Amino acid sequence: MINKFVQRLLGNNTERELKKMWPIVRQINALEDNVSGLSDASLQAKTAEFKQRLADGETLDDLLPEAFAVVREASRRVLGMRHFDVQLLGGMVLHRGNIAEMRTGEGKTLVATLPVYLNALTGKGVHVVTVNDYLATRDSEEMGQVYRFLGLSVGLIVHDLSYEQRRRAYNSDITYGTNNEFGFDYLRDNMVVSKEQMVQRPLHYCIVDEVDSILIDEARTPLIISGPGEKSTELYSTLAGIVARLEKDDYTMDEKQKTIAPTESGVAKVEKMLGVKNMFDQEHLELNHLVIQALRARFMMHRDKDYVVKNGEIVIVDEFTGRLMFGRRFSDGLHQSIEAKENVKVQGESKTLATITFQNYFRMYDKLGGMTGTAKTEEDEFNKIYKLDVYVIPTNKPAIRKDLPDVIYKTKNAKYRAVVREVLKRHATGQPILVGTTSISQSEILSQLLNKEHVVHNVLNAKFHEMEAEIIKNAGQRDMVTIATNMAGRGTDIKLGDGVAALGGLMIIGTERHESRRIDNQLRGRAGRQGDPGTTQFFLSLEDDLMRIFGSDNIAKFMDRLGMDEDEPITHSMITKSIEKAQKKVENHNFEIRKYVLEYDDVMNQQREVLYGQRRQVLVADSLRDTILNMVDDIILSALNKYANEKLYPEEWDFAGLLQQMEQYFVPKGSVTVEELENLSRPEVQDKLKAIAVHLYDAREAEIGSDTMRQLEKAIMLRVVDSKWMDHLDAMDALKEGINLRAYGQKNPIVEYKFEAYEMFEEMIEAIKTTVVTFLYHIQITYSAPVQQAEDRLQEAQEVHEEAAVANGDAVQGAAEPNA
Repeated sequence: MINKFVQRLLGNNTERELKKMWPIVRQINALEDNVSGLSDASLQAKTAEFKQRLADGETLDDLLPEAFAVVREASRRVLGMRHFDVQLLGGMVLHRGNIAEMRTGEGKTLVATLPVYLNALTGKGVHVVTVNDYLATRDSEEMGQVYRFLGLSVGLIVHDLSYEQRRRAYNSDITYGTNNEFGFDYLRDNMVVSKEQMVQRPLHYCIVDEVDSILIDEARTPLIISGPGEKSTELYSTLAGIVARLEKDDYTMDEKQKTIAPTESGVAKVEKMLGVKNMFDQEHLELNHLVIQALRARFMMHRDKDYVVKNGEIVIVDEFTGRLMFGRRFSDGLHQSIEAKENVKVQGESKTLATITFQNYFRMYDKLGGMTGTAKTEEDEFNKIYKLDVYVIPTNKPAIRKDLPDVIYKTKNAKYRAVVREVLKRHATGQPILVGTTSISQSEILSQLLNKEHVVHNVLNAKFHEMEAEIIKNAGQRDMVTIATNMAGRGTDIKLGDGVAALGGLMIIGTERHESRRIDNQLRGRAGRQGDPGTTQFFLSLEDDLMRIFGSDNIAKFMDRLGMDEDEPITHSMITKSIEKAQKKVENHNFEIRKYVLEYDDVMNQQREVLYGQRRQVLVADSLRDTILNMVDDIILSALNKYANEKLYPEEWDFAGLLQQMEQYFVPKGSVTVEELENLSRPEVQDKLKAIAVHLYDAREAEIGSDTMRQLEKAIMLRVVDSKWMDHLDAMDALKEGINLRAYGQKNPIVEYKFEAYEMFEEMIEAIKTTVVTFLYHIQITYSAPVQQAEDRLQEAQEVHEEAAVANGDAVQGAAEPNA
């Protein structure tokens, strides 16, 4: 209460910031007459002028009013679109590295041209990220006309590009693409063996379109580049058969927490069928995990809701967009468990070669901005995770859309009948209707019911293709009825046809509340663009997941007491409030899960940054001689601390053990004796061993030639680093999988994870050093071998860049387990 009073007294922080921006808007407007009087050539010459002024010491903020005025004029001439004042405001918010929340139809795509042009003047590259290839292509072509008119280059990153095409696109002033493509290219760049094979430049400035979809909804989905693993797939089929024989009292399921586990009776049955004495033994940790996944696949993952079976494969359905996610797989054995459940071929598990979460990828940009129609409900998360503030940009024209109260029925069938009645009533007047569903099966049920009533309609349910955008675009035409999973065609404007405004504009019917209020608001936002009329209403039932899981018992009793008929609805503000309260609970729970995932990935991210940073140094170095001889120093010092520790008396030192270890690395047998070492001080022993190592290194270089030695150094270093890092990723996965058991010992799992992860990383670094040194001093050399090795790895790197984007299961992308 006090906070609200203070807020009213002082004003909202974002409102205060927007007030400060209005004078700059007026400044831009004051320049309009002057800029509009310039010839095309003079307008285009402004780009070179701005770049020179930057070079002379002016800042982007200094240039902003003039640059925005130039972009506005270029857009008016090239596209016939002039930025509104509120769009200039949105452009400033994006330039400052924040999120602009703008209602649907307010022209977010055009807004982005302002900060994109301004920041591209630095020559460091600007990335514009969209949710799919269609939108990336559309925006790069349409908005690209403005940039090219002003003398800037535009690139596009989509599937199936060659290495050269990718490199060219990233070297453009402005690069459009999807979050997946940008993230995968970053990972691939850290797998190549030559700096010439890298495609991305340092990550400078990024604008994320539909920022909530990418930075929130997909935040639990790590990008994974994988290779084939070695585990057998038979166990998945065995376990699928076992859990199919379990009864309801053999497992407990918590739909709110999205967890499942066998009860005592269930454990006993599983152990008996597997012939295992105790599945909780240390040796059966993996088995225990796969039993849980088999239960999850059987009882929590539903066909035509969470996934579909298509051409003998399990294809994930995106829970937010309803689209089929070809090439993406659930991780941690869940996908294989679903394959076994559905009796399709169980694909082998994979070995992780590289991985990163979207949170950690996008936080690497020097500056990040985003835009969407719905971000305010997730403002805390944007701020805590990404340090982004959300600014709600006023609409260009007053919003007149009507949001009617929710209508609630006892059963799903009653709800569907009510939806059909509403469609028939409004369709009779010619008013266009968009029915939003939360699943494929829902859209199919409604389609069948409308077919029975002979209502011509379009259905969009996960079969994503370019026609989707076209169908959505026409959903506002007279007499159109469209059924779509809530997010189908997102990013495409629905314009009203002739005479439709007089009919009340577009009618949006929601058939179920989503776990997130934001997704509901996105559906509502499809109507009422640019001051258009429109109406929205949600039709719900007590059998809907959200109502069923989060306490519809009281409402059901209330309806029973009143003796209400199944087809009789109830509308009450109390019910709408209780639904929103349930949604807030779920949103907070999901935020905690994403934060939890990020806490673990932050540990990995620190290690990834260190390793990738060192790897890049290897790529750009002309010679690794000093680096490798420093490794030799570390190995010698480590061995001295073990066999000739300063805390011990010299007579206790074990020179025989020391010499034996050194002979494994770089001391040829017979080149020095134990007696010689015993007559030296500890520093002299260190110097002696180092001198032998340096002499042997130089002799080897003289033998094979300096050029070959440099190639050999690089090839061996990269091969060893990559191999050890992959093993480390596997070990980290295994550690994370079992770490929560520490909670039973009154230990904080994340603290334990950080501690053990640090130790494992240190061990990996030591293993890299000893393996590199061993290889370099012991590898059998022919003159062509190092060159050939380098060429082989170059070829592999090329293949990674050109083939890893092809959708072929785990080798491309893994999906985070949705119930983790």
